[in-house]
Amino acid sequence: MMERFTNATLLLVLLAGPPALAGDLTLTLSGTGVELTNSPVYLSIKDAELEPGSFSLVPIEGGGAPLEAQVIEDGESLGLAMVIPALGASETIQYAMVPSSGSSDGVSITPEGSNLRVEIDGELFTIYRAADGHKPYFFPVIGPTGAPITRAYPMEDVEGEDRDHPHQRSFWFTHGNVNGIDFWASDPLNRPNPTFGTISESNRLSVVEGPVVGVIETTNAWKSPEGQVLCTDHRVWRTYDLEEVRVVDFDVTISAGTSPVTFEDTKEGTFGLRLASSMNVNKNTGGRILNAEGIQNSEAWGKASPWVDYTGPIGDEILGVAILNHPSSFRYPTTWHVRDYGLFAANPFGYKDFKYADSGTHTIAPGESITLGYRVIFHKGDTEQAQIAKAFDAYANPPQVTLRESE
Repeated sequence: MMERFTNATLLLVLLAGPPALAGDLTLTLSGTGVELTNSPVYLSIKDAELEPGSFSLVPIEGGGAPLEAQVIEDGESLGLAMVIPALGASETIQYAMVPSSGSSDGVSITPEGSNLRVEIDGELFTIYRAADGHKPYFFPVIGPTGAPITRAYPMEDVEGEDRDHPHQRSFWFTHGNVNGIDFWASDPLNRPNPTFGTISESNRLSVVEGPVVGVIETTNAWKSPEGQVLCTDHRVWRTYDLEEVRVVDFDVTISAGTSPVTFEDTKEGTFGLRLASSMNVNKNTGGRILNAEGIQNSEAWGKASPWVDYTGPIGDEILGVAILNHPSSFRYPTTWHVRDYGLFAANPFGYKDFKYADSGTHTIAPGESITLGYRVIFHKGDTEQAQIAKAFDAYANPPQVTLRESE
């Protein structure tokens, strides 16, 4: 079963019997040393008799507006999602967890053939494309101001955009050398190449929409040019309904089958985006790459860091995309294949190209797996204005959550 980066430090569940009714549950949030502001939280509930649906979290003391919460089916357990507007580093708040009809807004996911259209509060955020090209990807990706924040080429021809690297399709997950097969560069616009593989969706496990979170969960097969399955992956993509910002959590578990699978040491990987061309650092119009250690632009390439933020102009505004690497992720903190021409990718396997003494090659033994976890923040303003360092602390140190029967 897939390891979940559930973004919660502790959950105490003291429930038994029939599904909970209004007023039966008390949810307590306790700060763990990090101040939270507008922070998505997702956690698994394994032993509670709760029904999936929408809930209101009503403060028990001190007043304040209720919070929306959403319970969803999550494999053999349940998932609880909420967005915490504010929680002090050592603050504790208790809520009555009351079933509700849910907001009319939120995240909606609508089939369009094999694609899935994702809207937030009625506005297009992205389209998941499962069968267009040699790997699944998301395009377009609309930022918090309504402007596209990833490059349209090669899916669309937009004046002024760069037209290089046609395999860098908007927002994706793949790798450049798996058992000698290239899953990074394979693309219909490239010349035929016997070393190009494909990643295809094998099962769409769940599609969930609601007032707090939308979820796309799939399994995918990594196939050689001859159709041999080298490995499989299990992906969970969550996007939250937030104001002024777009946040996506992406967790993926890669599993070997009956034979070992080797992810070779190459810079061409792995979880990435190709940003709008106007944001490129090499255009010298205000683009900037910045990592958690304060290293900027081309110097950030290949460095290990918990997060990287890529900011630059789109129209007359500065927008940014930050990728945060979860501390429980394989080879945290990851190394980064981030370029001044707009490529932005987390790659934990590229040590040789990144000038590390050790090899980045990793072999997954038969029946074994590795799990990677990332949070992507599409934001307004530069890194400091978007408080990306604080957002990483909230992602890495979520609140303690206690759920119990009301007395």
